[in-house]
Amino acid sequence: MNDDELIDRFERGEVPCKSFHHADHVQLAFAYLKRYPALESLERFVKALKHFAVACGQPHIYNETITHAYFFLIRERMARSRASGWDAFRDENPDLLTWKGGILGRYYSEETLKSDLARSVFLFPDKCL
Repeated sequence: MNDDELIDRFERGEVPCKSFHHADHVQLAFAYLKRYPALESLERFVKALKHFAVACGQPHIYNETITHAYFFLIRERMARSRASGWDAFRDENPDLLTWKGGILGRYYSEETLKSDLARSVFLFPDKCL
């Protein structure tokens, strides 16, 4: 499925809750960033994820900090990459696809990411590099 099809299927609610995992979120962010300017992409991505969480009966699962942090990591990697398509981008950036013990652990404590505040607003990293 190409980027446009992924976005369209996700926004129409045609993606099953149980089969949409972290790597799929990364691919969806990539697709939005290919289609729209960064801030419009973020707005649409957030809206679609919140809708998806509600449709799956888990509105509490959305996390603003995790969403924004990954989104802008993906955006930066896209800007640095020569890859034009998802497959090449994925192959160049396997660290973005790891959920448990993934890249955000370099920047955030687990307590911060699990906090109610992190779920509702974007928090800056709390770990020094």
